[in-house]
Amino acid sequence: MKTMIHRARAGLLGLASGLLLVACGQGEETAQSSQQNAAAEAPPRPMPVQQMARQDLPLDKSYPSKLRSGEEVTLVARVTGFLEERRFEPGEMVEKGESLYAIEPDLYQATVAQRRADLESARAELARAQSDARRYEQLLSQNSVSRQQYDQALADRNVARASVAQAEAALSSAQLDLNYADVTAPVSGQIGLSQINLGNLVSPGTELATITPLDPLEVRFQMPQADAHALRQQVSDQSLKDIGASLSLPTGTSEQTLKGRLSFLGTRVGEDTGTVQAEASFANPDGTALPGQFARVSLEGVKRFDVLAVPEIAVTQGLMGPQVFVLDDDNVARSRTVQLGELAGPWQILRDGIEPGDRVVVGDPAGLQPGTSIDPQPFDGDAEALMEEPESSRAGAQGQSAQADATSGEGQARSGEQGSAPAEEGGQ
Repeated sequence: MKTMIHRARAGLLGLASGLLLVACGQGEETAQSSQQNAAAEAPPRPMPVQQMARQDLPLDKSYPSKLRSGEEVTLVARVTGFLEERRFEPGEMVEKGESLYAIEPDLYQATVAQRRADLESARAELARAQSDARRYEQLLSQNSVSRQQYDQALADRNVARASVAQAEAALSSAQLDLNYADVTAPVSGQIGLSQINLGNLVSPGTELATITPLDPLEVRFQMPQADAHALRQQVSDQSLKDIGASLSLPTGTSEQTLKGRLSFLGTRVGEDTGTVQAEASFANPDGTALPGQFARVSLEGVKRFDVLAVPEIAVTQGLMGPQVFVLDDDNVARSRTVQLGELAGPWQILRDGIEPGDRVVVGDPAGLQPGTSIDPQPFDGDAEALMEEPESSRAGAQGQSAQADATSGEGQARSGEQGSAPAEEGGQ
């Protein structure tokens, strides 16, 4: 008898467990159905929609750089002597050809005078030797002198000519030294501090001062090889100088901007850095920017051609990675995983995941869920305006999403209540 009672109780417990499992399954199905019904019953959410088409987009590329003067010159002495005179004030602007230093000019002037006298002597000797050669030629025709004497006269004339050439070279060398004794500016620019005080003995190679032209200035910077490759492809059918550049310089509480052009793009990748060297030049008429400053150089006119892109705000992070919402034929939002490319201002270039003709939701996707019905609104192509959308409109969109979530939550609660009843009966 007891055995039969135990068996009956076990059967009732198994029946109650089965009813509970069935109720739970029905509850989950009911919850999912409630979510779908809530999304379907909610009014379509108005969102701007973009039909994808390939386009050309300008890029905003910037790189760290350092300003330099391409014509900066360090003055060095080219003769030996005492530094007798300095004809400038440190920090002032000097003009090309302006006299800056004097290195014992009297000594080299005297050397020039001596070499000039040597030249005159050599020329006089040449005149005598030429006269002797002509006279001996006449005497030889009269058999008054021997052939040996005539040949000696010709040799003396040739030696005299060589002496003249040697004296001319010595005079030219002395004149060069005299010119080098007067140190002049090879370029126009701002001259720095003098490295040698007056009265000191200088020799060839002694550094005297540095002249720095301030207009124009140059920047050299390193481009990643991918950027350099894309830029080289772009400029293959145009001039490199068509690529503009701007330079942002911090000046206290504000920034100064200089405009210029790309002037050089390297042809090899650095083994250690994996980058390509580039150079841009900038006009600096006011001389406010100085060599040695660190700044960021931005290239203008760099583009990516024939690409698919959406406003950056349209991209969200999904379980499988970056995603966008694409509309199906019924204007229902479906998530689509995408592969991201470069940023082009407010635009995000997409490498994969989207095809031309797809309709992509480009508004703020906050609160947007797959399965949401969308009321497509025209998109005027102004991606920056989407980023500057008033917070009130975003809050309204989030409110609609929250209301839809609340509706689905109520459906889940009701399903749960219905699913618990059989369990209670089973428990009884």
